[in-house]
Amino acid sequence: MNCMKNVPGKNCGHHVAIYTLSTCGWCKKLKRLLKALDIEYEYVDVDLLPKSEKEKIMKEAGKHNPRESFPTLVVDHGKEVIVGFKKDRIREVLL
Repeated sequence: MNCMKNVPGKNCGHHVAIYTLSTCGWCKKLKRLLKALDIEYEYVDVDLLPKSEKEKIMKEAGKHNPRESFPTLVVDHGKEVIVGFKKDRIREVLL
């Protein structure tokens, strides 16, 4: 089961996935930044999932970010994890 939604963009040479909440301002800023940079990524708004899927996704996200906070950006299946909106670090890793 894949709950992730794909957002097209240029391939930056990395697989980019983000765990977000639909109501989180920092999550929205992260999505806007990735769009502005034209980075292809996939995301899931965890709070919009049915309970059964939400538990599975939170367990998956927790492997990368044990605090289970948002946003959590996962690059290359966990080789790099950025928690929160750290604009400079995100640009450094993806560009």
